[in-house]
Amino acid sequence: MSMRPTDIKLHQASRVLEVSFASGEVFKLSCEYLRINSPSAEVQGHSPSQRILQLDKHNVNIVAIRPMGNYAVLLEFDDGHRTGIYSWTTLYDLGKNHAQNWAQYLAQVAAHRAG
Repeated sequence: MSMRPTDIKLHQASRVLEVSFASGEVFKLSCEYLRINSPSAEVQGHSPSQRILQLDKHNVNIVAIRPMGNYAVLLEFDDGHRTGIYSWTTLYDLGKNHAQNWAQYLAQVAAHRAG
């Protein structure tokens, strides 16, 4: 199954989570990117219209990675966020769609700050 990571490494100094998949793909995802895209209800809400824009997370870091069975990890962040369970599919999708997701986030932040 190519969606299952073969390795997950946290580089705390650079605040990057490196996720390798059986397909040979390797994604380097910033802690900020993972935090703002947490799959938790606290961030996502209970529908797309309830999603809460996460601001000022550029210095956030991961303090713990906890396995959740054979399907996911729980990422704990140093800002107190500890409810995001990242399935293998979610991590893969976040890596594969990083450029698009990041551009969309930056546009949302700019619009929010503009007024």
